[in-house]
Amino acid sequence: MSRETFAFTSSTLRSLRLQRERLEWEDRRRALSRQCLTRRFPLATSSSLLPKPARRPQYCRDPAVHNVLYTGDLQTIKTIFKDEATANVIVETVSEELMWSAELGLWVLSPQKKHTSPLRIAAARGYRDCVKHLILQGAEVDAVVGGKAALHDSCVHQRAECTQLLLSYGANANVLSEEGLAPLHLCTSPETLRCAELLLEHGALVNLSTRDRRTSPLHVAAEHGLEAHLQLYLCYGAALAHQNREGETALNAACASADQPAAAERYYRVVPSLPGSWVHAHASGHKPAINCWG
Repeated sequence: MSRETFAFTSSTLRSLRLQRERLEWEDRRRALSRQCLTRRFPLATSSSLLPKPARRPQYCRDPAVHNVLYTGDLQTIKTIFKDEATANVIVETVSEELMWSAELGLWVLSPQKKHTSPLRIAAARGYRDCVKHLILQGAEVDAVVGGKAALHDSCVHQRAECTQLLLSYGANANVLSEEGLAPLHLCTSPETLRCAELLLEHGALVNLSTRDRRTSPLHVAAEHGLEAHLQLYLCYGAALAHQNREGETALNAACASADQPAAAERYYRVVPSLPGSWVHAHASGHKPAINCWG
């Protein structure tokens, strides 16, 4: 097979050389343009694509600031907590507690650190205006500090106004504590009925179980003889047949708690509030009579 060659004229070679130089110049121009953009807008091309680093926790150990929070001094709180960083500080206190020392073979005083948050303190004490100010400054409503969130404290201490305020600002009605408890599990007194109503209105799960014992809000209400709470939970679809980790229903819990004569009457009113639960109680192997009388 013969090979054919083509001779380029001088004008053709010059044209090809000019075209190659033009392409090389165009490549250099694009590279310089990209370099200039990177220098002028470094965040737009790199940092904006990176995840934001987690905020490093700040601690407040100043007793004077602690006192301002615990007394609900709103004006001073406004001068101290003026931004997101200060509104989310961790309040740290140190107290001496008796601890058993195996090495010494006796009880000794040992310093123990306890953590909470400004929002938790204000919610627990019912300082509604303080709660609102902290939220507006950027306090995280669902932050679990020292084992609980602010919503846990407002329910434990029967602070319905603070509970409503937290929920209105987006607090999660099912937020779990470090022990696996939701706010509804902490409604354990007649005074917490309004808190329970607010939680359910804002999406609390009426059949949500605790992490360890698998106790439902219905169990909690029955155990504490809270007839109004029981009626409320049943209206929201509480499951009568739900059993905790020990296999007990709410009826079993009510009967097992009626061991004090002074409180027996309250529990006798609770039992009729659990329609059909006798069947579930017997099916679980825990007879109500055994729970009541040993």
